[in-house]
Amino acid sequence: MIDLTVDRAKLERTLKRARENKIVMPTFAQMQNPDLVPEKIKEGLKTTGLWDISPLNLFRITWRNEPKMHGGGFGGVNYIEIPSALTGVKARIVVLEGKWMPTGCHKVGASYGCLAPRLVTGQFDPTYHKAVWPSTGNYCRGGAYNSKLLSCSSVAILPAEMSRERFDWLRQIAGEVIATPGCESNVKEIFDKTWELRNTREDVVIFNQFDEMGNYLWHYTVTGKAIEDVFKELKGENLNLFGMAYTSGSAGTMASGDYIKGLYPNAKLAVGEALQCPTILNNGFGGHRIEGIGDKHVPWVHNIKNTDMVIAVDDDDSQNLLRLFNEPVGHEYLKKELCLDDKSIEDLSLLGISGIANVLCCMKMAKYYELTEQDVLFTVATDSAEMYDSRVEELKERNGEYTTLMASADYYGHMSSTRTDNMEELTYNTRKRIHNLKYYTWVEQQAKDVNELNAQWYESEAYWGGIQKQAAQIDALIDAFNEESGVLNSL
Repeated sequence: MIDLTVDRAKLERTLKRARENKIVMPTFAQMQNPDLVPEKIKEGLKTTGLWDISPLNLFRITWRNEPKMHGGGFGGVNYIEIPSALTGVKARIVVLEGKWMPTGCHKVGASYGCLAPRLVTGQFDPTYHKAVWPSTGNYCRGGAYNSKLLSCSSVAILPAEMSRERFDWLRQIAGEVIATPGCESNVKEIFDKTWELRNTREDVVIFNQFDEMGNYLWHYTVTGKAIEDVFKELKGENLNLFGMAYTSGSAGTMASGDYIKGLYPNAKLAVGEALQCPTILNNGFGGHRIEGIGDKHVPWVHNIKNTDMVIAVDDDDSQNLLRLFNEPVGHEYLKKELCLDDKSIEDLSLLGISGIANVLCCMKMAKYYELTEQDVLFTVATDSAEMYDSRVEELKERNGEYTTLMASADYYGHMSSTRTDNMEELTYNTRKRIHNLKYYTWVEQQAKDVNELNAQWYESEAYWGGIQKQAAQIDALIDAFNEESGVLNSL
């Protein structure tokens, strides 16, 4: 459960900071349904850029922003459907777009879900504490951004081999940026740095996305509802919400699968990972280049008992498809050889590296289960290709200018050749094997209680169900906070 114990003395200081900086905090209900956002906030957003450092942008932590960079309002869920002509599968693959959230990534939502409960209970004192955001990339961006909007100091931690764009932007937003050794799969090094900070500094509060249940709760509540609404919006006869597939990362997005399974009990939930580091599939290890997903452990927030399949994708596929989807020559190839229309080709830029990997996971899942045109699979594009311009340049420097022959090789070698290898449908016993891996990271290394580990498995409905019900409790605290601060009434 998320601790909602109130520290009144610290809460008073937090309220004072909110008044000074005109901060109003959104509820989970408002992030689910922006129709509930106060009109005063909507008016202010009409002159506010999507990435502006303005507390008003806290209300843009939703999948439902108008897709524009400045002055947008709210509308339906932002999503695209990947053409079957491209995927080669009959199933409909629908992707929620992270680009149209502040920072261009959905991790801004997960990080808010972690920080907001600590602020409205007074557990985090913005006049003293620093919020530490350990991450393999986008989560620390979202955390540093939310910290800035909420007038909190922040420390961003991420692997040194992440893209240049992330570091360049973070240095302008975060109070401190720490680069740990390695790449996306070097999560242990990130954890080690958080322990170092915890043991040497009294002013830090660690918001570890891999074990913060606010991450789980945000995706369960907000992403899950977005998927539900998109499915109801899709046109077609006798559509079947077959399931969802997400590369693991912190496993927060997997919580949306728990929400959907509560509505559609037959839906299946698949977790993806890099073939170069098949921890869940094969207790494996290694380094990889699918930026934004972490490995060599099973996240504490992952409800393994509710996961049906594990899928490994080759990082070389997502790297090469990034170039196919974003180079002019690649666009020409897709238009001429696959007859994709301009809109479908333009939409491909909404897929970052992990988003491409997510689509590949859906393709493998569709082929494995022999899905038809009536079956719908959901996933997310955590961020967009604009986060990876430097990666495209690196590929250009390494492999030369992109040619039609290279585009053809990338399409046939990394997309249409996708097979059902390196994946496994999980049984009760294999789920338990994966769940048991949590012990070595979280109990032995991170000081978690083994009794809670057992509760996640043996009392799963009560454990995860209890967290799911906390959104309403947190919303009540947020409403009380906003009322007591008086900021909304003063706008």
